[in-house]
This record gives sequence, C-alpha cells and structure tokens, in this order.
Amino acid sequence: MGTPWTNWARTASANPHRVEHPTSLDGIAAAVSGASAVRPRGSGHSFTAIAVAPGVALDLDGWTGVVEVSGNLVTVRSGTPLRQLNALLDTLGLAMANLGDIDAQTIAGALSTGTHGTGAKLGGLATLVVALELVLADGSVARCSATERPDLFAAARVGLGALGVISTVTLRCVPSFVLHARETPGRLEEVLEEFDHWTSVEDHVEFHWFPHGDQVIVKRNNRVDEQPRPLSRFRHFYEYEVMENAAFGLVCRTARTFPPLTARLNRLCGSLISERVYSDVSHRVFVTPRRVRFVESEYAVPRESLHAVLTELRRAVASLHHGVIVPVEVRVAQGDDIWLSTAHGRDTAYIAVHQYLGMPHEQYFKTFEDIATAVGGRPHWGKIHTLTAADLEPRYPHFADFRRVRDAVDPTRKFTNAHLERVLG
Repeated sequence: MGTPWTNWARTASANPHRVEHPTSLDGIAAAVSGASAVRPRGSGHSFTAIAVAPGVALDLDGWTGVVEVSGNLVTVRSGTPLRQLNALLDTLGLAMANLGDIDAQTIAGALSTGTHGTGAKLGGLATLVVALELVLADGSVARCSATERPDLFAAARVGLGALGVISTVTLRCVPSFVLHARETPGRLEEVLEEFDHWTSVEDHVEFHWFPHGDQVIVKRNNRVDEQPRPLSRFRHFYEYEVMENAAFGLVCRTARTFPPLTARLNRLCGSLISERVYSDVSHRVFVTPRRVRFVESEYAVPRESLHAVLTELRRAVASLHHGVIVPVEVRVAQGDDIWLSTAHGRDTAYIAVHQYLGMPHEQYFKTFEDIATAVGGRPHWGKIHTLTAADLEPRYPHFADFRRVRDAVDPTRKFTNAHLERVLG
C-alpha cells in the first residue's frame, strides 16, 4: 500500500495504491509497464492536483544527479531537485541562464508545469531544454529533440506529465555568472511607467505589489563581471529568515486570526520596505527561501495587457469581502514556440496572486481569473485556476496537436488523473 501524500500548499492529497522509488531507467520502465495507472509526482510544489496519483505514484527521489557533460550541454536525471542541480552546475562552472525564485521542484516537475523566471529577453525553463528522454506507457524509452521526434519534443517540454515519465533532461547551460541585485521600494504608478524601459535595458526585472496600497518592491538583477559581494551572513539571516519568513509569517497568522486587520497589515508591510543591494552567484540571487505557506494563482497575459489587468485588479481588491495579506508578483518572459508554454507565440507578463494558507482566497482568485481571461490570459499549469479543456483549447494554437501526440504515446491514458481530464479533456 502507498502512504498518504499532500502537496506543499495542502491543496491536494492522494492515497495511491503503492509508491515506487526506482533508481534506474530499467526500474522506471518496469514501474510504468507494470501499472495500469501511474503518475510521477515530483516534489509536490504545484498548487493544483496535477501530481495526484490515482493508482501508482512514481517518486524519483532515488533518480538524481548529472549523467553527462558535453561543453555547456548537461544531461541530468529527472528527479534532481533544482536546489541540487544548481549546486552541481556550480561545481562544473556552469549555470542555468534563468530561474524562478523557488528551487524545491524537481527538474522534470518544473519543466512539466511551465516554471519560469523573469527576463524580457529570456524564456521559461523549458526553452533551455535541447533533448528529453521519456519512458512511454508501454515501458519503451523514447528520445526526442528538435530533430528527433520533434512533435514529441514540442509537446513534452511542457507536458504536464501526460505523455510519459521524463527520465533525463539535456539542458543548454551557460558559464557561471554573478548577478548584481538591487531591491528598492517604489509606488505602483511610477513603477508601471518605468517598467517597459527597465525590462528592455536590464536583465531580470520583477516587482511585488502590496494590493491594499500602492507600495511596491522592485527587484532588478543584472549580470556583472565582478567578484560576488553577498550580504553578510548576519544580514542574510536577518533579511530572509527573520523578516521575510519569521516576521512575515507572524503577520500572516495575525491576519488569519483577526481578518479585519488584514488590509492594514498589508499596507504596514509595504511601508517597511528598505533598499537591499548586493551581488552573488546567480542561483543565490534568483532563489529566495519561502517558508511561509500560501496558495497561488498565476496568469500569463500579453505584455501589452499588463497595465490594464493591474488597474482592474486594483479596483477589484477594494471590493473584496476579505483582505489580502500576500503581495502580487509581476514578471515577464520572451515568447517561445513550445506547444503548451504559457508564453507560446507572444511576449508575456506573468501576474501571480497569493493568499496565506487558511485565509479565504476563492473570491479573490476568481475575480483575478475573470480579469486575466478577458485579455486572453493563460493559467500557470501548476497553480490554481478553474479553466477546462474547452476554455484552454482556444488559447493554445497547438492544443489539438498536443492531444494528437498524447493519443499516440498514451492511448489508454495510463498517465491521467482527474485534474488532467479537466484541463486536457
């Protein structure tokens, strides 16, 4: 028998028939071919039920590490957490060109749900992939790239775990680099006026807006040719562990206990922002420790729609029946050609809304979803939304192509679950 499983945000749970922990390619193939229903579940950092296993759960925690290095091409086993991969690449003098701010996901899980960072001239993590190896429903192993089974490659780079079990990923990395980080307070209107300029001249730009006011934290990270000048150990501990985790966690628990204080506490948090300037190895700047649990919804909207969406969202927050304690996060990415990438075919702005775990979020998230979908927004595959396959198909020019490939490689739907039935049909 399997053991009960719950995702990080406690929004999905499962009690699979059994859990397999293969440690070899043959072991993965045997687990897949011997099951009538199987799901790889990664680290459980998605906010949806995408990783729920109705039959056999495949946990690849014993299938990690680098397999091969050829110049800047690195082949890595699919169960490798990003935290481990970043450290391994560092020892090789390499790095990923872009990252999100969470490093708990496995590389396969991050790719399969469309994980991204920020950068107007950079795509999501899936754009760094040059080849994939998958175990298909019949236990056979398929390799795909831009020239080898290109349709499978176009589908599987953001494949939702619906096509097979990724066994290895080959990434195009870059030489290790240092990022100069500057985090400053700002006002929403002023930041929006400058945002297009900043994203055109700086490498990585994002901002976090406290939605009951107009306070913003702006983060600008740029590559520099210099030695790292990180925060002192004490300053790092104080800023991230004390302020962003312990103190913010206390504020969130206070808001959950005394809901009428939420808007005031949100504004108070925004008023306490101070400047932070340092430089460090890239992954130490990209990644931020997140110990305060929350729920999240994120939509990818056309870049030109960002201002309108935030204007509508700002108006809507004022009429909610409850307050919002966690800031709204805004990032950008370059358009790509990956079939189910949320940035497919267009330069994209990502808007993510959050709420502290245990606080009401349904009205807020649905209001945000209505605003974002009105401009053609696409929901993040690993975050909360209510759309179905009928809603999603018009938003993805290759949705039917994806389903065609899925029919070919998994005709009996061995890899499905209730969530995939909703979003893929």
